[in-house]
Amino acid sequence: MKNELQNIISGKSQVKHGANIQAASGYLKNGKGTGTLAERGIHIKKQEETLIEQFATINELWIADLNIENFFSSGAEQLVYLKDERKVLKLNDTIYYTSWEDYFNNLLLNNYFFPDTAYKLLGFYKNTKGLYAVVEQNFVIATEKTELINVKIFLENSGFVNKKNNDYFHPELGIILEDLHDENVLTKDGILKFIDTVFYITEQFYKP
Repeated sequence: MKNELQNIISGKSQVKHGANIQAASGYLKNGKGTGTLAERGIHIKKQEETLIEQFATINELWIADLNIENFFSSGAEQLVYLKDERKVLKLNDTIYYTSWEDYFNNLLLNNYFFPDTAYKLLGFYKNTKGLYAVVEQNFVIATEKTELINVKIFLENSGFVNKKNNDYFHPELGIILEDLHDENVLTKDGILKFIDTVFYITEQFYKP
């Protein structure tokens, strides 16, 4: 599984709705191949944003027609808009991540582990507050309250270990998965739906 995930992160293998995400991530990696972004492996978000703006312009991925009247909810990390009765749009400024590349990795990992709530990167939106990724996701309506013990059992059966509260770690893969409270994992007809994931890759992920 680790090799498969490494290939997805590097863009060598496909994952559901991964094309634009992998293309954006690849553009960042190529841009960081030279200059200050590559020095000591330090991610500089402002310079990453310059690359993302270039990428969005080249590939015509600017979102200009966002209907703010369809605002649905907001959290610490994103704004949510109703697209229609089946889809939502989420605007994320990567506040939870040290780099945009880390955010794109999160999207790819979510789409691998939870394809029924996969994110589709539609493009980017910019206003006076900053730069946002615009992703589309299935709109999930919960039919019952999520019991966190069910989340724990499900993840432990998938190799994740509960570290504290609602945070998990996969020791074999070197992947962290955090913030899985009952607003980020919904239950529909007895099935867990992971609608807001926060994945992080550790150095261990890249070791054989």
